[in-house]
Amino acid sequence: MFGALSPFHWLIIGMVALLLFGNRLPDVARSIGRSIQEFKKGLRDVRDDIEDEMKDDEPREKLDPPDDDRESDETVSRAHDRDRAREPEHHTSDDK
Repeated sequence: MFGALSPFHWLIIGMVALLLFGNRLPDVARSIGRSIQEFKKGLRDVRDDIEDEMKDDEPREKLDPPDDDRESDETVSRAHDRDRAREPEHHTSDDK
């Protein structure tokens, strides 16, 4: 009979606990209950953090390319012209 504890075994365990802890037994039980509660809260927080990270790793919605290639070419061309206008002009001196 190694598997389960009989009611007699539980009675013996209770009497030993009462002798060891005496009037502190309610305080001990309360602190054990708080410890278990804190442990469960910690597990729940870790699980929530993992779920949040998994949601952050989901692929984002991809943007579709523009439908009209001419429009994107014109935009690139205008950006290139704007950048070229910002560049300082380089003068070469052939006056020697």
